[in-house]
Amino acid sequence: MRIRTAFQALLTAVGLILLSPAVAHAHGDTVKVVVTGQREGHVTADVTWENDGDAVEEAVAATVNAVSADGARTLGPWRLVRDPAATPAGWTTAESLPPGAWKVSVDVGFPALGHGELEVGVPVVDPAPATATPSPRPSAPSPTPTGTQAQPPVPTPTPTPAEPGTGPTVWWTTAGVAATALAGAAVGILLRRRRSRG
Repeated sequence: MRIRTAFQALLTAVGLILLSPAVAHAHGDTVKVVVTGQREGHVTADVTWENDGDAVEEAVAATVNAVSADGARTLGPWRLVRDPAATPAGWTTAESLPPGAWKVSVDVGFPALGHGELEVGVPVVDPAPATATPSPRPSAPSPTPTGTQAQPPVPTPTPTPAEPGTGPTVWWTTAGVAATALAGAAVGILLRRRRSRG
């Protein structure tokens, strides 16, 4: 029983191996790789069969390499993964390029050979500006009813300063001086009378 199961598995594996070249042969011997650009730094590419333009449905073994415009920096190799946000032929990278100009190349080794390259520019993304507190707007004047003219505001009378020598403070000061003088005079009269009696 075990021998029969192992034999069936072997036949299935051989059938898949023989079928894969047949499927590849139906589409052609090479794949077409078109590097379409980048999305938030992630390289994007379309992989189709060269002969009929069908999307490659099999797993794709591909490497992505990037070289900066001045040749000083290199990134990769990265793998291509399915791009769920694109068409069935769309592929992308899990890694992202930093801002700058890059020459990107994609090399496919399975299910067939293919190559594509493109110069890609990744822009610098400015951080979101901090939200400023809006300044209060001056209130608009209330509309004047039609047919009436707006009345000018009535000025409030400002009190005029009292003239020097007048007012309650001056009156109390004068009364105090008079009272003191009268008291002094009364004391003087009493002292004189006592002396004259004595």
